Amino acid sequence: MPLDEARVGDTYVPPRRALADGLAIREVEMIYRRGNQTVAALSGCNLDVPAGSWVSLIGASGCGKSTLLRILSDIVKPTSGTALLGGMTPAEARAARRFALVSQSAVMLPWRKVLANVELGLEVARVGRAERRRRAEAAIEMVGLKGFERAYPSELSGGMRQRAAIARALTLKPAYLFMDEPFGALDELTRDRLNFELLRILEETKATLLLVTHSISEAIILSDTVVVMSPRPGRITHRVDVGFGHHRTPEMRDDPRFGRLESEVRHALGHSMSS
Repeated sequence: MPLDEARVGDTYVPPRRALADGLAIREVEMIYRRGNQTVAALSGCNLDVPAGSWVSLIGASGCGKSTLLRILSDIVKPTSGTALLGGMTPAEARAARRFALVSQSAVMLPWRKVLANVELGLEVARVGRAERRRRAEAAIEMVGLKGFERAYPSELSGGMRQRAAIARALTLKPAYLFMDEPFGALDELTRDRLNFELLRILEETKATLLLVTHSISEAIILSDTVVVMSPRPGRITHRVDVGFGHHRTPEMRDDPRFGRLESEVRHALGHSMSS
């Protein structure tokens, strides 16, 4: 086993190079100004996400979880502090197409079929037609939509549309996958199935995941570390290490550790609300 990669028990231990190649958030503050009013969304946020690891952000609505994703995705600029993706600013990472963002709403062009929708990001990036088709077809197969390439979005279920949105993100071969409540609008059975489909995809692609969720069980299933945030202004109050390794099956929920982790995260959320 290489010196820069190891496993201790079932716990995933990232390679030594992972911190340099991962996400680094340092003293990030975000203040929104509307006329004479100011709203402090984030205050003094610090977080390291090693490359190849999976981290969830969980906290009360309005605590700034999505704002952190928007900062890393170069949608908004922080009022102060820095955010780096493998040593690159969000703007540099966007230009280099190092990340992809998947939101709760699977936005698809209704007049384009699944294949054309999945190709869209590559089309914007001016990737050649043949390469676009090859990468889109591979991503569609990876998310389990093979056979639906010529279906319109209106002909798909909500879960299938979300799979298509994930496929579109995967065509860019992102080193960092940002997901903002990607399964929040789905029924529990579909959401559960897609959780484990996403785990399979992450194992295959080796992408770094930063996920925003309100579900404690989803955070545990999809994370190496669950990061708890306080109510606005959001700051990181607790980190809960999951320790299940990267090869996970639905049976993990039957492990007594899973129940203990749910209790620990729930307690941390309660503490963050009162602190």
